[in-house]
Amino acid sequence: MPNSTRRTGRTRRRDTPPPRTGGSEAETLRGFLDYLRTSVAGKVDGAPEPRVRTAAVPSGTNLLGLLNHLTHVERALFLGEEVSDWQATFRAAPQDGVAEVVARYREAVARANRVLDACTDLGEPVPRPRPGRPAPSVRWALTHMIEETGRHAGHADILRELIDRETGR
Repeated sequence: MPNSTRRTGRTRRRDTPPPRTGGSEAETLRGFLDYLRTSVAGKVDGAPEPRVRTAAVPSGTNLLGLLNHLTHVERALFLGEEVSDWQATFRAAPQDGVAEVVARYREAVARANRVLDACTDLGEPVPRPRPGRPAPSVRWALTHMIEETGRHAGHADILRELIDRETGR
């Protein structure tokens, strides 16, 4: 997305409106989820070190940690990966830079989308290996992932603006 600098010294990305999706429920849910995924990855991509991993609020939340967390949520929900410590997912490893965390997130999204591409009935369980735990319906999983990604995209908007004053989707 092209950036422009306004007189205030702020960098503003061109806003992208919500998607106009197809008529089916699945197309609508997938369209909004992909829109949010692209938005949150864009907030992290190109953010400067070390501020991208510096806590900007008392809770310790940081921009790189948010995307790392969303990577784990995608993997757990759609791919069946176990997470033993959800709080730890909010921190990226010190050796992981912005490019690595963004690439890992995009790969998790691509893998999740391949699983979703095979789903034809939103009422069926997500086809993921997770012994001993029933999988949620595809509808529930998509709705939850929209909620989770949307909530953290809002956090990312604020954190990115605090880092380098960049705004927009």
